[in-house]
Amino acid sequence: MTAIKHALQRDIFTPNDERLLSIVNVCKAGKKKKNCFLCATVTTERPVQVKVVKVKKSDKGDFYKRQIAWALRDLAVVDAKDAIKENPEFDLHFEKIYKWVASSTAEKNAFISCIWKLNQRYLRKKIDFVNVSSQLLEELPKVTEESVPSGENQSVTGGDEEVVDEYQELNAREEQDIEIMMEGCEYAISNAEAFAEKLSRELQVLDGANIQSIMASEKQVNILMKLLDEALKEVDQIELKLSSYEEMLQSVKEQMDQISESNHLIHLSNTNNVKLLSEIEFLVNHMDLAKGHIKALQEGDLASSRGIEACTNAADALLQCMNVALRPGHDMLLAVKQQQQRFSDLRELFARRLASHLNNVFVQQGHDQSSTLAQHSVELTLPNHHPFHRDLLRYAKLMEWLKSTDYGKYEGLTKNYMDYLSRLYEREIKDFFEVAKIKMTGTTKESKKFGLHGSSGKLTGSTSSLNKLSVQSSGNRRSQSSSLLDMGNMSASDLDVADRTKFDKIFEQVLSELEPLCLAEQDFISKFFKLQQHQSMPGTMAEAEDLDGGTLSRQHNCGTPLPVSSEKDMIRQMMIKIFRCIEPELNNLIALGDKIDSFNSLYMLVKMSHHVWTAQNVDPASFLSTTLGNVLVTVKRNFDKCISNQIRQMEEVKISKKSKVGILPFVAEFEEFAGLAESIFKNAERRGDLDKAYTKLIRGVFVNVEKVANESQKTPRDVVMMENFHHIFATLSRLKISCLEAEKKEAKQKYTDHLQSYVIYSLGQPLEKLNHFFDGVEARVAQGIREEEVSYQLAFNKQELRKVIKEYPGKEVKKGLDNLYKKVDKHLCEEENLLQVVWHSMQDEFIRQYKHFEGLIARCYPGSGVTMEFTIQDILDYCSSIAQSH
Repeated sequence: MTAIKHALQRDIFTPNDERLLSIVNVCKAGKKKKNCFLCATVTTERPVQVKVVKVKKSDKGDFYKRQIAWALRDLAVVDAKDAIKENPEFDLHFEKIYKWVASSTAEKNAFISCIWKLNQRYLRKKIDFVNVSSQLLEELPKVTEESVPSGENQSVTGGDEEVVDEYQELNAREEQDIEIMMEGCEYAISNAEAFAEKLSRELQVLDGANIQSIMASEKQVNILMKLLDEALKEVDQIELKLSSYEEMLQSVKEQMDQISESNHLIHLSNTNNVKLLSEIEFLVNHMDLAKGHIKALQEGDLASSRGIEACTNAADALLQCMNVALRPGHDMLLAVKQQQQRFSDLRELFARRLASHLNNVFVQQGHDQSSTLAQHSVELTLPNHHPFHRDLLRYAKLMEWLKSTDYGKYEGLTKNYMDYLSRLYEREIKDFFEVAKIKMTGTTKESKKFGLHGSSGKLTGSTSSLNKLSVQSSGNRRSQSSSLLDMGNMSASDLDVADRTKFDKIFEQVLSELEPLCLAEQDFISKFFKLQQHQSMPGTMAEAEDLDGGTLSRQHNCGTPLPVSSEKDMIRQMMIKIFRCIEPELNNLIALGDKIDSFNSLYMLVKMSHHVWTAQNVDPASFLSTTLGNVLVTVKRNFDKCISNQIRQMEEVKISKKSKVGILPFVAEFEEFAGLAESIFKNAERRGDLDKAYTKLIRGVFVNVEKVANESQKTPRDVVMMENFHHIFATLSRLKISCLEAEKKEAKQKYTDHLQSYVIYSLGQPLEKLNHFFDGVEARVAQGIREEEVSYQLAFNKQELRKVIKEYPGKEVKKGLDNLYKKVDKHLCEEENLLQVVWHSMQDEFIRQYKHFEGLIARCYPGSGVTMEFTIQDILDYCSSIAQSH
């Protein structure tokens, strides 16, 4: 171990100016036995640093390398595991706990003892030694640093290092001095005792020389002490002079302080004067109103453009003076208070003048506009308010000033404007709608009662018996069922088309006049009263379809104003008050149009939807958009009611028991309705509503065609179904209505099925006995009798077959087909022109039956030589001849 210790000192610690004091061979507890060395070291230079160093032998050679070092001051606990029994394990608690197993208990104890001694000597913080035998913890003599001589090795290790270890290694300088000394003595190695005595003698000589030198230097010491006494006297004199200088400087300091204070007061006075001037300039610049502005506010002309401009500039200047941000303390100045009171008086005076003048302008506008109503009474146009708006917009900035300074007068002007303009617009709009109603009905204002039209005592309406609402003239009401049948004699005349076109144009003209009027007024209100219009609150279109149309109109007409939550709401409330009569008048006009002709609801739905869509693109929450949306609800209800009435009248239709049915009236009327609707709804926004109506109507038509067919007594059910569904299929094919593609296929299928059913049913009569005979043959075969054995049955032998065939010679067959043609001709109606189609189908079915009979004869009566008395060519000739003869 001593050799290893020497090697470690030489290779690792000496180059780092460190001295190795203790070493222990250890390995980590619980792991593979990889040995290393824990070394306790101290530095050779001050301040002394004590460390615990882990040294490991290199895997590639026999040299050692330093792996990790811990400062001894970081060591908290030394745990020897057992103070009584010998145990090579111990723990060192640095930043974490390191568990070690020493190669021997003696090495462990020596190392812990060394650590204890280093801790006692160098560290202020005492390390806790746990489970350590008290014998190892020997007290060191209390040696202070002052008691350690300087210049010796004790400067590094202290007096107790010899106790720590008996071996003290020489440093390089000591080794060099010894070598030089030994080289000067020949027997230094051969006779060590003589060499030691020589060294002792030389040391005694040196000690004597040192003593003599000290005794000789006593005189020099006395001289030095005398010089020091003289120096102290000089220092005392210098201190006296410095004290006098300090007293002189103190008086100068007091004078300088007085001068500095005076300068500070002068600077403070100047600063205050500058600030006072700044405050005065601020008040004069911001709270002084020019005399011209004062005169304009007191006496300015509010009628001329120049006067309005002067008043506007003066009002802006007054507002700036009143809104100036006063600095702290300004409001306590008497002059400021007087000026503010003067501004308030000017504001109040000008606000009264402005409100009075504008009220007069509003009243005058009502009188002037009323005088122009007469020229619009015969034309379907609304008076233009643009000149009035243009004149009033000159006051827009003054209204903005009034709004920010005196909101009470601003609200009063707003209310007066709504009162005057609402009465004016009400007269204009009512007269406008009166003209529209006169043009729609063609009657004078005096004779028009919305129930009569012309001398006939009924309104000119649609030819559709499904849609007509009978109009009373003398108390005689036509029933819906009779109307349904009578209208069959009335086609869609040119008069009806002209009336509908006229209504469409009038209704479009009404909406086209109202729309710019409302938009212009709303734009004027926004600009004149300085109210912002925000683009928000999406769509009322879908809501208009679901909400009750009367709800919002009732809100429009109620006297209590709705709560205003924003400027946009205020615009809408003003528009509601001003145009409160628009929605009731539109509803009355719609009711009149629906009464004139229920088909007018189609025109109104398309036109109203387009205008609602246009209004919503401009502003979804505007008055115009909301009002038209509410009216659209009414129009949609009328349209739905029209469809429901048609379906109800289909269900109530009655047919004659004495005449053939033909094409049912409601089938023809569906064709007329679909044609008209397709022309009206072309590229319309409300196409979805029409598609829903189509679906309801076509279902009603299908159901009621079957109902009438089941109730028909004169015409076979198959004929009624075949003709009407053929007509429906032709109509849907011609109009190409995409939403009814499935119904078109269904109509075609029903037509084909009932055509085949009618043909088969009718062909059973001309060859009745032959049909019965072969039905019996097929029944026997179905019972299990072989086909070739049927001829052995008594009722179906060859003689019976010949007997039945002889009853149907060619002449009789032709006669039977002729009677069949006549009967089919009686069943079918001329307007659908299906006779040849049905006759050709009967011909094909007859030939098919003929071939079927021939096949049964060949299979059941083989070799009998029995054949029909007519051929397929005879059948073709008979059918062709009969068709041509009729």
